[in-house]
Amino acid sequence: MAYTKIHAITATVDKAVAYICNPDKTDESIYISSYACAPETAAIDFKYTLDHCRENSPNKAYHLIQAFAPGEVSFEEAHRIGKELADKVLEGKYSYVVTTHIDKGHVHNHIIFCAADNFEHNKYHDCKQTYYRIRKLSDELCNEHNLSVIIPGGERGKKYNEWQSEKSGAAWKTQIRKDINAAIKSSSTYEEFLLLMRAKGYEIKGESFGEDAPKYISFRPLGKDRFVRGSVKSLGREYTKERIKERIELKRERKAVIPKKDYANKRLVDTSDEKFQNSPGLKRWAAIENLKIAAQTYNEAGSIKELEQKIATTAATGKEAKQTVRKLENRIKDLAEIIKYAEQYKANKSYNIAYKKAKNPDAYFRKHESQIILYGGARRMLEQAGISLKGLNIDKLKAEYQELTTQKKELTATYKNCDKELKSLNRKLENLNQYLGRSEPQKDTPKEPDRNNTPAR
Repeated sequence: MAYTKIHAITATVDKAVAYICNPDKTDESIYISSYACAPETAAIDFKYTLDHCRENSPNKAYHLIQAFAPGEVSFEEAHRIGKELADKVLEGKYSYVVTTHIDKGHVHNHIIFCAADNFEHNKYHDCKQTYYRIRKLSDELCNEHNLSVIIPGGERGKKYNEWQSEKSGAAWKTQIRKDINAAIKSSSTYEEFLLLMRAKGYEIKGESFGEDAPKYISFRPLGKDRFVRGSVKSLGREYTKERIKERIELKRERKAVIPKKDYANKRLVDTSDEKFQNSPGLKRWAAIENLKIAAQTYNEAGSIKELEQKIATTAATGKEAKQTVRKLENRIKDLAEIIKYAEQYKANKSYNIAYKKAKNPDAYFRKHESQIILYGGARRMLEQAGISLKGLNIDKLKAEYQELTTQKKELTATYKNCDKELKSLNRKLENLNQYLGRSEPQKDTPKEPDRNNTPAR
């Protein structure tokens, strides 16, 4: 399992990077990696990007920590997971340094990344939504590496006993939400909802609408000393008075329209249970229900052979799209780094030329040390990548980056649609096999793709 937390760095980026790169903590610097910067010059690289940023936020970088349970993961695997997490979270847009510390009882990763991206020079927005995304991606990586996950659906700043209490329904805010949901389900109008909540023992204020009405509705459960606001911050966006009223009205509208029942995507009713054997009426209902499911499935699918062929085709299409997305992600990441160094090379080339022509090179270097170091590092990285410095065309590189990003987006939608369709097709095949007494599935029927291997969006 892995625990994650993140905080902003507003000063001394160099000291923070130096700390996480400590040789005593990283097995003599073995477990240090970086992207679009060098660990030794990361603070300078970050400053170059931040100098182009239009936002006034004081944040210069972010420090993300990913800690694993003692004894659950090797040093090499932990470092690999740390790099994968950085790539998934930052999507090749932000420079970063990732290190793995092995000097404590538990292995943990440190990821320090620039607060501004290398393309639009926009600041990274650290909020609940972005943190939940980090947690989700970290949990997905833990699953892929067969590690346990610390708390399903865990939230930032929430202690384990609070989460456990909420999960079991003991937390009184959770109980308020449950009571509100139940009252909405049983109400035809907003007024009926208020009556039901008061009947449950709730004291309510601020429930009215209008210019002079209070902004929030508030609920006080029986036996509690204070009211709880129906606000986004307190109970959530589904529990404001506007949203409560809207949910009741939408429920009424849905009831007015009776949708056509989709039998093809339902599972056959299992009649082996004892309750069906002891009830002829229930057994007859199940037989009719299963006949409807099988009939609609067969009508949509055609023959079983046609259905199996469609499953094979859909699975192959999804697999191919998924593999192509992985290749595109690697190319996009490499190209993003090249673009960053190309811009850095171009912006600082004049300083290097002036340095070579300076009458007092040492004095000029001291004055423009950062620019000269950045130029040298960018030139070295571009040459290593096989990029010709003559006729370097940044606009062409950016156009290729946008084209690859568009392709990735389209192919991601393709394999997600294939995954969804494959699930439906496999269910139909399972229903037909079961209805026709074919207990064993066909050997050449492809299985549904493993969702744990789905690439990051």
